[in-house]
Amino acid sequence: MSRGLILGIESSCDETAAAVVERGARTLSSVVASQIATHARYGGVVPELASREHLRAIVPVVRTALERAGATFDDLDAIAVTSGPGLAGALLVGITYAKALAFARRLPLVAVNHLEGHIHAVLLQERESSAGSEASGDEPALALVVSGGHTHLYSAQPAAGAWHYRLIGRTLDDAAGEAYDKVAKLLGLGYPGGPWIDSLARFGNPRAVPFTFAQIKTKVHLGGKAPRTKAARTAPIAALDRHFLFSFSGIKTAVLRYVELHGMRKEAAARVNRVLADFHTPKTREAALALCSQPTLDLIASFQYAVVGDLLKKSFAAAESLGAKRILVTGGVAANSELRARFTSEAARRAMRIGFPAPALSTDNAAMVAAAAWPKFLAQEFAPPALSADPALALGI
Repeated sequence: MSRGLILGIESSCDETAAAVVERGARTLSSVVASQIATHARYGGVVPELASREHLRAIVPVVRTALERAGATFDDLDAIAVTSGPGLAGALLVGITYAKALAFARRLPLVAVNHLEGHIHAVLLQERESSAGSEASGDEPALALVVSGGHTHLYSAQPAAGAWHYRLIGRTLDDAAGEAYDKVAKLLGLGYPGGPWIDSLARFGNPRAVPFTFAQIKTKVHLGGKAPRTKAARTAPIAALDRHFLFSFSGIKTAVLRYVELHGMRKEAAARVNRVLADFHTPKTREAALALCSQPTLDLIASFQYAVVGDLLKKSFAAAESLGAKRILVTGGVAANSELRARFTSEAARRAMRIGFPAPALSTDNAAMVAAAAWPKFLAQEFAPPALSADPALALGI
């Protein structure tokens, strides 16, 4: 009898990941090879280096995932792989390897949208928390996908065992996580910036610097067409309600201006070579805190307070407009402690349900890919032999 095991493979950006998930509801293994040490010196992901590191890691990562799951290729029912969006070269490493495995083992191949994978990270978490019940949590929701590369709002609707998505809102420029990274780099902190800012924000006054977000208006000169930004390539922005659109480039510029006007550049420059990339150790966090003046900590706290506030305001407004009683928050920024606390508090105030993935499932991983592939496997939605990377792949209509 089939165990319903799917091997998921994820390589869309700077994590090489593989996982084995049973029937989209139980994680048997999840292995992630991070490239943070490789990219930290550059303050961001270098695509060519990412592809090279994926090539080095993909085989041992898949082998380890199978070993930890106590499974072999003969036990698998299908292989799932992220087909986009993401870095073209990085995606191709995972896709090429997944296609080779599927062909050699005569297994069906399921292509998964990275954004849908993030949404299924929350659903997987809920199912595992409900003793693996596949039906657990399968009800309509407003989903916020917020990470270093994406800030999207979706209406997520289950129907006939599958999920259907409609784009409600998104960023016009920088993703929220990207703004975190850029502000952290500006302040001489490590990469990725999100954990650094989240860790240091608790020591500052979140109301010290009154950052605001300007109302997003239709660009008259575009004649209703989508703005020519990197974010606009994958979605019809002109057709979306402007009240549910995000823009984080402005606050990044505001932080830059604040640093310049208050003479904080010298302090930031002094931190660059003294802050280590590994923020996980208490010793490192203490060292970073000692290098930050109180005005810097206040600036960090104010930046985070403003960004989380904007995400919260528009997410709950979108949920209200849809009549949704449930919100799913996922992506790397969903691991942010202030975001979780404020979203949870607001959901309780409105008597709404809210779901987050576990911290390990917030960032890129393959368990979410395998979980998202399960309903597609049941519907026999298999990838064609010509499957290739789609760096600008959109989700929903």
